[in-house]
Amino acid sequence: MDRPLVAPLRDEREMPVTVVSDGTKGQELAERLLEGVVNEPMRAATKLLGAHSDGYWLRRLTDDQELAALVDEPLIDLSGRCPTLDWDGVGHLLKTPGWSQGASRSQAAVLEFAASLVSRCPVQLGKVTHAVDDGEFQLLLAAMEEASYGDPR
Repeated sequence: MDRPLVAPLRDEREMPVTVVSDGTKGQELAERLLEGVVNEPMRAATKLLGAHSDGYWLRRLTDDQELAALVDEPLIDLSGRCPTLDWDGVGHLLKTPGWSQGASRSQAAVLEFAASLVSRCPVQLGKVTHAVDDGEFQLLLAAMEEASYGDPR
């Protein structure tokens, strides 16, 4: 079933942000953060963030000091033996005014959806589905399925 497309504003799509620039792919960043994680919703949410826009949020949560300052702690710590993504911190961030500054509507919707998979943020699905394009929508569906049933691999 095809869903209606909502055409985004041209300047609303991908907005440049200074992020991890070591050439690591988004999915590789996600895999680093998944070492030792057995919680299926957390795995699905992290993989979603790695797959979306080549890891836009994983890179931004790692490098954007302004976001970390909003919650007074690093949101992603890559320094330890097992890098970690602080989902509680992400949930706190999403409740902080101004957190989405510099992100497009679709980018914000993807982070909110990912946080909702790990029960850190309630989302309005209608708002999310109208903010994302078809490719992003497919990523959200796959993440929701994996969070519910586990990785099909």
